Amino acid sequence: MYSKIQSLCNLGRSPETLNLFSNPTPLHTSLYLKILQLCIDKKAQNQCHLIHAHLITNGFGSDLHLNTKLIIFYMKMGDVIAARKVFDGMPERSVVSWTAMVSGYSQNGCFEKALMLFSDMRHCGVKANQFTYGSTLRACTSTRYLDMGMQVQGCIQKGRFVDNLFVKSALVDFHSKCGKMEDASYLFETIKERDLVSWNSMISGYAVQGFADDSFCMFRSMLRGGLVPDCYTLGSVLRASAEGGSAVIVVSQIHGIVAQLGYGSYDIVTGLLINAYAKNGSLRSAKDLHQGMLKKDVFSSTALITGYAREGIYSVDALNLFKEMNQTSIASLSLGTQVHAFAVKFQLSYDVAMGNALVDMYSKSGVIEDAKRAFDEMEEKNVISWTTLISGYAKHGYGHKAVSLYKKMESEGFEPNDVTFLSLLFACSHTGLTDEGCDCFNDMVNKYNIKPRAEHYSCMVDLFARRGLLEEAYSLLCRIDIKRNASLWGAILGASSIYGYTSLGEEAAGNLFSMQPENSVNYVVLAGIYSAAGLWDDAWKIRKLMEDRKAKKNAGYSLFMATKRSMIPLMEAS
Repeated sequence: MYSKIQSLCNLGRSPETLNLFSNPTPLHTSLYLKILQLCIDKKAQNQCHLIHAHLITNGFGSDLHLNTKLIIFYMKMGDVIAARKVFDGMPERSVVSWTAMVSGYSQNGCFEKALMLFSDMRHCGVKANQFTYGSTLRACTSTRYLDMGMQVQGCIQKGRFVDNLFVKSALVDFHSKCGKMEDASYLFETIKERDLVSWNSMISGYAVQGFADDSFCMFRSMLRGGLVPDCYTLGSVLRASAEGGSAVIVVSQIHGIVAQLGYGSYDIVTGLLINAYAKNGSLRSAKDLHQGMLKKDVFSSTALITGYAREGIYSVDALNLFKEMNQTSIASLSLGTQVHAFAVKFQLSYDVAMGNALVDMYSKSGVIEDAKRAFDEMEEKNVISWTTLISGYAKHGYGHKAVSLYKKMESEGFEPNDVTFLSLLFACSHTGLTDEGCDCFNDMVNKYNIKPRAEHYSCMVDLFARRGLLEEAYSLLCRIDIKRNASLWGAILGASSIYGYTSLGEEAAGNLFSMQPENSVNYVVLAGIYSAAGLWDDAWKIRKLMEDRKAKKNAGYSLFMATKRSMIPLMEAS
């Protein structure tokens, strides 16, 4: 039986393994607990939903231990709503159930809910255990809620966990992160057998609060005590060495420990080493480390650029590194803006590549007016300069400006390429400029003798389709002498959905199902076309087909840039 349970969490063989639950005969509670634990270990979300339904059907919906295990599972999956629903439906709860909820909220960033639930738990007369206190203190630490943390500490001092290592380490971390280093130090001294977590809390606390010497002192004491530092320990002392203005020899010694312990491949540790070397004036070492990174990130590159700029004699190196960052799409708007100001101040006549990088950076960040300003500041331009700004206009819906810039480009003697026309066609299709788009396409073919690629035809099909000219779009699709790809049929399917062309939508979807059988969007759009036409049976069949082919709809998400952090100036005030 256990082998069947083991295979249940094998996501590749669901049809056979789910037969375990087709039998209405309930299993033993201990067996269900093993199944749920395997689901937690394997992160088998679909299987756990099935088990949950099976438990309710077979009368286990009120079982304390099974419900607690379900809460743990849902919290591990990040589904705090489902976890809370299980918790609220429990007729009885244990300290483990409460702790699972408090810990889950804390781990998923719902810190206020974790603190509110801890208060509810206290009001219900349930005594916390060491894990409840640890999770609650983590929530207080993350929110810097000093008053609530002190109340939790008061509860701990009255109970039996006052000398518990896990709880004391959490208290040390809480006080140090809240800036109360004297209190953290007092608590730390009362710990009889300290582990790496408690040492890390003190070393990190001193580093964050700006007490570099104290951080180093704690680090040396830890080493003398025989404990081996981990990447968090090393990260903290590197932060201390960067902010505290330590000598380069100190950074080199830490670098030696990093290499000895095998943390040289950790990008975050390498980035902190680069930052420490750069801030202590050893730019050669910082540059060597940066060049040795297989995958360069924003932090390490920014640290090196800041180091270059701080010295004031490496302007070309700073600008070249920024261009490299922009080409690999890791440059941020805030850094780019500083680099732009730096370039204007120290190298007024910067080269074409640098100008193109700035235009591209501003365009991709949505600051289109600054992109235009950077473009106008360029003393020398090439076809890439013009195409980059046209592409920026296209992506942000400025179709008329894109076409106008194209005409200006021609008037100044620059010859557009296939990428220029692709951006123009994209701009026209997304802003309803059908006539202008046709003119651009004709210019590309007849005036500049550029052979259209599939992407150009996709834009033309999309251009017609978005205006409701489905017959023209389909006619063009039938005439072209290139292989019809998913982009072409996708434009037809999208337009069919908007304008209610059922038969054409069916043909487009049929082709897309063959090309992209696991792309859920195509199934959803066709089902929507059927639903809008009142063909409910056909819509249901498509939904069923989507389910059979395991085509899952991806959740939407947004990216945003934090703006609350203060920027480190590229040049220190003189």
